Amino acid sequence: MTTLDEIKLAVIGLGYVGLPLAAEFGKHRPVVGFDINPGRIKALQAGFDATREVSAEELKESAQLSFSADPAALEGCNVYIVTVPTPIDEHRRPDLTPLIKASEAIGKTLKKGDIVIYESTVYPGATEEDCVPVLERVSGLTFNQDFFAGYSPERINPGDKEHRVTTIKKVTAGSTPEIADTVNDLYASIITAGTHKASSIKVAEAAKVIENTQRDLNIALVNELSMIFGRMGIDTQEVLEAAGTKWNFLPFRPGLVGGHCIGVDPYYLTHKAQQIGYHPEVILSGRRINDGMGRFVASQLVKAMLDRCIQINGARVLIMGLTFKENCPDLRNTRVVDVVRELEEYNVRVDVYDPWIDADEAHHEYGIQPIESPQVAEYDGIVLAVAHDQFKQMGGPAIRQLGRENHVLYDLKYVLPKEGVDLRL
Repeated sequence: MTTLDEIKLAVIGLGYVGLPLAAEFGKHRPVVGFDINPGRIKALQAGFDATREVSAEELKESAQLSFSADPAALEGCNVYIVTVPTPIDEHRRPDLTPLIKASEAIGKTLKKGDIVIYESTVYPGATEEDCVPVLERVSGLTFNQDFFAGYSPERINPGDKEHRVTTIKKVTAGSTPEIADTVNDLYASIITAGTHKASSIKVAEAAKVIENTQRDLNIALVNELSMIFGRMGIDTQEVLEAAGTKWNFLPFRPGLVGGHCIGVDPYYLTHKAQQIGYHPEVILSGRRINDGMGRFVASQLVKAMLDRCIQINGARVLIMGLTFKENCPDLRNTRVVDVVRELEEYNVRVDVYDPWIDADEAHHEYGIQPIESPQVAEYDGIVLAVAHDQFKQMGGPAIRQLGRENHVLYDLKYVLPKEGVDLRL
C-alpha cells in the first residue's frame, strides 16, 4: 500500500478546479500538472493564470509543481487526480467525453498499486461504472486488485477569495476501506478546514450532485416568486428583505442560473434517475424555470420599452456583464447569452460590455464580440446583468448617461437602489 510519503502526484486538468489544487499540493510535494492545452501550459510556466484563481506569487510558492501537456510526464506518478470538466450536450444530457479521455490517458501509464481519484461532478455510480472500465480496458489491470479509485468532489467557487481550496471542508471516498484512508490522508495534508470521509464513492458522488441541485431549486423558487410578484406590482427584493427577518429564512435571490455547476449538475442526477426508471418532477421543474429566465428577462425589457414608446425593431440595448457571476472571468454556461439571443430575435442590436472577459473567448464560445467601452447616450435599453465591482463603482448616474433621453434601465442583480432603476428582477 502506497504511503503518504511515497505518493507521486499528478493533477489532470488545470482549470478553475485543478490549478488551485495542484498549486496547493505543489507547496508540499512533487506534482505534475497536466493539461491537453499547450497554450494553457505555456502561460502557467510563465506564471500567468488566465482564470485569475492563482496569482503569479502563489505559483512561485508552489516550488514542486511542474506543468506539462505531454502524457509521458505522467509515467512517474502513482496517484492521479482528475479535475476535467463534466458538461452537458445540446440535449442537456451528461457529456462524459473529457472524463473518458482523461481516463484513457491515465490508463496508458497506470501501474499496479496506483490510485485514480476523480473530482469532476458526476452522477452516482459514474466513477465505478463509466471511468473504471476505461482504466481496466486501456491498462489491462484489474480494479481493486491491481489499481484503486477514489472520489473527492470539487467545491471550488470561482472568483471567491475567501473560500479557497484549503478552507473548504473536503468530502473524500475510496474504493476500499484502506484506499479511503489513503485518499482522506492525502487531502487532509493540505485542507485546513478538515475532511469528511464518506462510506462509499457513490455516497460522495451523490453528495456533490445534490449540493448544487438544492441551490438550483431554491433559486428556481425565488425566480418563480419574482414572476408572480412582478404581476402583482410588488417589489421582490423588498419581499425577500422582509421575509429575511425570520431567523430560518434562506437568503436566495432571483437571477440567471449559469456556471459550471448549478445550471449543469442537476441534469446529471436526473439523467441517472431516468436510467433507473424514475422521472424526477421537482428537479426538472426547477430546471425549466431557471432555463427560461433569459427569455423572461428579455420579454420584460421589451415590454418596458414599449411602454415608453421606444421602437423595438432596430433598438440598441447594452448588456453589462457576460460572465456567469461577478468579479471573475468565467464564461462557462453563462445564461446572460440567453438574454442576448432573445433580444436579437426581436431584431434588437445588442452590445455586450464586460471588463472581466477575454474577447476572443467570448467570440469563440458564443459568437459574441464584446465592445471595449460603451458610449454615452447610445442605448434605448440597459441591462445590468452581472454585479461586477466596476459597475457598482460607476454608480447609477454614470450608467444612466449611457442611455438615450428615453431609455429603460433593468437591474437584474440589485446593483443600484430601487429608485435609480426602471426594472428589477
